[in-house]
Amino acid sequence: FQTCPGRVICKLVCSGEKEVDLAVQSAKAAFKIWSQMSGMERSRVLLEAARIIREQREEIATLETINNGKSIFEARVDIDISWQCLEYYAGLAGSLAGEHIQLPGGSFGYTRREPLGVCAGIGAWNYPFQTACWKCAPALACGNAMVFKPSPFTPISVVKLAEIFTEAGVPKGLFNVVQGGAATGQLLCHHPDVAKISFTGSVPTGSKIMEMAAKGIKQVTLELGGKSPLIIFSDCAFENAVNGALMANFLTQGEVCSNGTRVFVERKILDAFTKEVVKRTQKIKIGDPLLEDTRMGALINRPHLDRVLGFIKQAKEQ
Repeated sequence: FQTCPGRVICKLVCSGEKEVDLAVQSAKAAFKIWSQMSGMERSRVLLEAARIIREQREEIATLETINNGKSIFEARVDIDISWQCLEYYAGLAGSLAGEHIQLPGGSFGYTRREPLGVCAGIGAWNYPFQTACWKCAPALACGNAMVFKPSPFTPISVVKLAEIFTEAGVPKGLFNVVQGGAATGQLLCHHPDVAKISFTGSVPTGSKIMEMAAKGIKQVTLELGGKSPLIIFSDCAFENAVNGALMANFLTQGEVCSNGTRVFVERKILDAFTKEVVKRTQKIKIGDPLLEDTRMGALINRPHLDRVLGFIKQAKEQ
């Protein structure tokens, strides 16, 4: 994979059937230890991981910028959200409980909350470290183990997260990372010892994952791409509306699943709004994502760049 100047920074081997099975078995063994620990014990480990992330914020943000191409300014925000997410679920870990239900005639029923086992996380390339934390924090807090597959375009920062969990004191193999593309993802989805799949990415891939999970009646969480409309009326707070439209379209170079890609503006203010958006867009500092004043970094890869340029060409023609 490449950084913004197109420089290869490392090569990784895709995980095949053998590697995926090893990762799942390793997670399964760690699950036996982790699931028997109390919520408070798990909480302490997650808080320690959050502390390490907070302490290494600059180093991880730099790694994420090289990994993804987003500006260092944005990468720092991603890292802050990541440790906050771990802290939040660490706070919940000790309070997870079932309920006691009173039934007629002095009988009662009760519910227990039990971890599922090995969960598979399949991440996206736009927020690699943050997405991994969003998926693993609730899973680990509840006593599960996880095998995580980052996008092949951004394979690095999740490995750093695995190292942090090890340092924080999770049982060996509790958070495993496998590398690869669709074939590796399929192996995870089909694996009989995977109890749940959490996926972030495109709608077509999400649809295939749902289909694969259905065969084993596995639980699925899907966070997929959207086409979110932004509606702006003439009585809006103009400055705020312009800021909203810019952030909704240019955050992380526009590579966000919930981008406000359709902006509907009331005709009365259309000209003024368009003029202001163009003026402000021209001022966005584009450049080396590791420089402090850069506000828009590099697109993820060459095919994606060509696709975006294709949209621009099409728009001009139309």
